[in-house]
Amino acid sequence: MWDFDIGRTLAIMARTWPFIVFRMIVYFGITVAYIFATGAGAGIGYGVGHIASDPDGPTSFALWGGIAGFGLVSVVVYWIREYILYIVKAGHIAVMVHLIDGRDVPGGQNQIAYARGVVSERFAEANVLFVLDQLIKGVIRVLTGLLGGVAAFLPIPGLDTLVRFLNTVIRLSLTYVDEIILGYNIRLGSNAPFETARQGIVLYAQNGKTMVKNAVWLALFMWILAFLVFLVMLAPAAAILYAMPGELAGWSFVLAIVFAWAVKAALIEPFAIAALMSVYFKAIEGQVPNPEWDRRLSDASKQFRELKDRTLGAVGMGSVA
Repeated sequence: MWDFDIGRTLAIMARTWPFIVFRMIVYFGITVAYIFATGAGAGIGYGVGHIASDPDGPTSFALWGGIAGFGLVSVVVYWIREYILYIVKAGHIAVMVHLIDGRDVPGGQNQIAYARGVVSERFAEANVLFVLDQLIKGVIRVLTGLLGGVAAFLPIPGLDTLVRFLNTVIRLSLTYVDEIILGYNIRLGSNAPFETARQGIVLYAQNGKTMVKNAVWLALFMWILAFLVFLVMLAPAAAILYAMPGELAGWSFVLAIVFAWAVKAALIEPFAIAALMSVYFKAIEGQVPNPEWDRRLSDASKQFRELKDRTLGAVGMGSVA
């Protein structure tokens, strides 16, 4: 079974309620933006379509207007993703790390200001954290193969299709490794984030079986919950789109997916991250990075090598406190 304590993780979540509310405002705000942009685009398209001589013009233009509105919000969300990482995700992780270690944190809105101070002390600018996050994500792409995938857990011949499927599940379950490494960085109070991230990845790899086992359990829980939210939101999404101009009701499943994504990002993801960080901190206790894993990651991943290069380039700018 899993190694995380569900009750303790929920207690941590409860104590970080200001960030939960903050996440809900951000992610449900994005959902509302999708709804309004899709509706406005459909309305504009419907109006423009009336000018066309084609009798199907209003419906067709409304559909393309809705698609354009949806796409516009997607572009905006893509461009602000580093600030969401810096202000929302990193701050929440900082508070959760302190609670996992038994440290006191402020309550109410002061918690958000406190967390921003912790993050800005470690990462002066949002783009530094974003570059670090992207490099870690690049290393994660090769991590599953180095850990041996599911073959390490299921060495049964003749099950190639099943093994490939389960390896895909494992790859998807490693989504939050970057958040865990960020938590490790904050926990150490590091002033050399690229070097600390390199060490944290090596420690993750050498405890790979424990981490992957727990990550798979949490991924299954999350997908089930997100799918249930998707099913529940299908009817409201269809009702919202039915009220819009043109034939947009068929897009109800897309809007339901956006709703499910918002719930997952605001409520479900923080639970998974807190649980995995607890398991990680316990697993690496008393350990030092294994040079053999460092070498294997260096050979397999150019992003891991870039972490080393950035560390060398930053010599003199700071060190692990």
